Amino acid sequence: MTEKRIWLGLAASLLSTPLVFAEPAAEFKADCSVAQFTMGLRFQQQSAEIQALQLQAYNIATERLDKAVAAAKDPSKLAIVTDLDETVIDNSALLVRDLANCHQYDVWDTWLPWERDGTPVLIPGAKKFLEHADRLGVTIRYISDRADEQKKYTLATLTKLGLPQVSEESVLLLGPPKVERRAIVSADHQIILLLGDTLHDFDARFRKTPLDAQRQTVADEAGKWGVEWIVFPNAGYGTWSEAPLKGWEAELVVEPW
Repeated sequence: MTEKRIWLGLAASLLSTPLVFAEPAAEFKADCSVAQFTMGLRFQQQSAEIQALQLQAYNIATERLDKAVAAAKDPSKLAIVTDLDETVIDNSALLVRDLANCHQYDVWDTWLPWERDGTPVLIPGAKKFLEHADRLGVTIRYISDRADEQKKYTLATLTKLGLPQVSEESVLLLGPPKVERRAIVSADHQIILLLGDTLHDFDARFRKTPLDAQRQTVADEAGKWGVEWIVFPNAGYGTWSEAPLKGWEAELVVEPW
């Protein structure tokens, strides 16, 4: 019981208010493997640095958008394509809840109830940027791997959050790969910006490929980051989460300050 409460306290510390759990929780395991996500999720939800990075990304996006609109003859033929989760909306409350219950949240088996009943909040800067694009007459397309069969719930969430251009047509959810959904947009619009937190939000070469290949593609496309592609930080989950760490191969020497 003591070990159990230690793990629960570790997860609960992610929140500004204490979490309360019903007793008993017989399924809880003392060797809670998902506790490894605690520090990353604390950074994602609570740090001022993440807020700064998100605002920075949207500031860059705004600058690029304004430049493209100024050069365009018809801004309505321009489009921005944005991911939703961890790019426009913050789902960390779901991840914290799952972590507190020692549940492996990145298997996504708690996501459907969250889509229906969850209360995500906006990423800092998202609404201001999207409203600015809307005022400029630029087309907005939301491309997300949320469940298409639950589309009405995602539409309701985005509408409740006050985001512009939310409709059946503008929100393209899981079905064809994202590259195919982006092709639907580019068929009659010039996509000037892609925004996302996962690399396959930008290019099909990042989808289901090894990390070494992903890193090489990032380097190969160095000129697009912050210009055509705006990437948002996500320390909560990703294909990197099980990658081995590389340490300094030297004997540990402790020298107190």
